[in-house]
Amino acid sequence: MKREKILQNYKPSGDNLLGILHDIQNASEEHYLTDADLRAVADYLGLAYSFVYGVATFYTMYSLEPRGRYLIRVCQSPPCHLLGSTTISRELMRLLGIGFGETTADRRFTLEMSSCLGVCGVAPAMMVNDQVYGNLTPELIAEVIAGLRRGK
Repeated sequence: MKREKILQNYKPSGDNLLGILHDIQNASEEHYLTDADLRAVADYLGLAYSFVYGVATFYTMYSLEPRGRYLIRVCQSPPCHLLGSTTISRELMRLLGIGFGETTADRRFTLEMSSCLGVCGVAPAMMVNDQVYGNLTPELIAEVIAGLRRGK
């Protein structure tokens, strides 16, 4: 299983907890951590399950619920907000038919807010999985979503 291979890439040290959780979540087609994942990580690192669970629920980058194939994070930093992230957010909600924190019925898209993506020079911005899109306009958003729907 993927999880065991990921664990083997790390020394069994608590210092590796965040990296391991990221890698396991990224290896999941539904971008989330299962209870079995958390238990395996706790056992491997010699940590209490409650501690690993606490870390996974504290940080917003982790999810314990299945998410869509395409995880869309919209930057809400002050520069992005000032340059139009509200308009971008509205357009995404209109195109996808979901709100923030929701996943489309076909499980293709999940829409989330991000406090900062670190790309202020191309505000407003969003990230789809690991791909950053900047200088967004409603027209560009429509193109990106149409491309993702076509599998590109």
